[in-house]
Amino acid sequence: MDLFEYQARDLFAKHDVPVLAGEVIDTPEAAREVAERLGGRVVVKAQVKTGGRGKAGGVKLAADPADAVEKATAILGMDIKGHTVHKVMLAQTAEIVEEYYVSFLLDRTNRTFLAMASVEGGVEIEEVAANNPEALAKIPVDSIAGVDEAKAREIAEAAKFPADVIDQVVVALVKLWDVFIKEDALLVEVNPLVKTADGTIIALDGKVSLDANAEFRQPDHAALEDVASTNLLEAAAKAKGLNYVKLENGNVGIIGNGAGLVMSTLDVVAYAGEAHNGAKPANFLDIGGGASAEVMANGLEIILGDPDVRSVFVNVFGGITACDAVANGIVQALELLKSKGEDVSKPLVVRLDGNNAELGRKILNDADHPLVQQVDTMDGAADRAAELAAAL
Repeated sequence: MDLFEYQARDLFAKHDVPVLAGEVIDTPEAAREVAERLGGRVVVKAQVKTGGRGKAGGVKLAADPADAVEKATAILGMDIKGHTVHKVMLAQTAEIVEEYYVSFLLDRTNRTFLAMASVEGGVEIEEVAANNPEALAKIPVDSIAGVDEAKAREIAEAAKFPADVIDQVVVALVKLWDVFIKEDALLVEVNPLVKTADGTIIALDGKVSLDANAEFRQPDHAALEDVASTNLLEAAAKAKGLNYVKLENGNVGIIGNGAGLVMSTLDVVAYAGEAHNGAKPANFLDIGGGASAEVMANGLEIILGDPDVRSVFVNVFGGITACDAVANGIVQALELLKSKGEDVSKPLVVRLDGNNAELGRKILNDADHPLVQQVDTMDGAADRAAELAAAL
């Protein structure tokens, strides 16, 4: 889960990372009171989960509370790279002398954590990496040892932070590591980390991405979710405990057991769709190993509730869960949905393989549901599902 800047700032403050005071608002009228509370002169910053806000006009300096209202009015409702601005943050101003960059992230390639730091902050770090790679220090961080003062100093020295700020940077790095670990983050980035005219180090802008897999031990994170922009189908699937992601411009609903199989199914459907008017997968839905009738019904309810879906491809390889259990789940799911008054009118193409596949196919044949079609191969089933989606 990616956070807005103001949410990242609040997490930083929670862990004693040095930040400027700031408040978030969603109406221009509220800007006056907040600006007065923050000292009059403020920075008005669009809250969107994308970069390039400044270049797009989404970050403006307001000279006084009246000007803050004017700036908030101009920014609220803006479109920045396809993201509509619904909130702005008003923050205290600071006289910036130098801008730096620091971050902690999960390095999936090397299966470790990684610290990155540079004295060339304030621009996109990709530019620094491409144009001046030696200016970007990359230091692996052991997941057990973590970042203590000694490790933080190693990172700061590798990035060649100036002597007059290095001690403050070391302290900030240790506290940012606290944010990273204690909040179960995948990314904690400060760009820029600034030195002000009085020599103080402040995290001026932050980006934080939290690990959704850690939600069970981070109950407070639920309040950070951007409900307004959450896809309604994804929210409904999450409430049912389903691993579902809505895809754009797709019309073939996908249900599979196992993330790897579902990913392969997306590719096969996309390829098959090239011959059928550009049919594409409409979603990722992994029902996992326990394809009970309830799980299958929940999955079908979500997918059939997507107005973009014209056909459904159920692709199951029986392993721990046998194909006969999956087939019974499909039959019972269709009955459950019908009894609930759900509109079950879109064709289902089912491919069963693996443990008890023959028995599973027999169960579906005996049920003889008018919407269910069976195809033995994955490629053949994908082609049929794409064909049906294109025809409807």
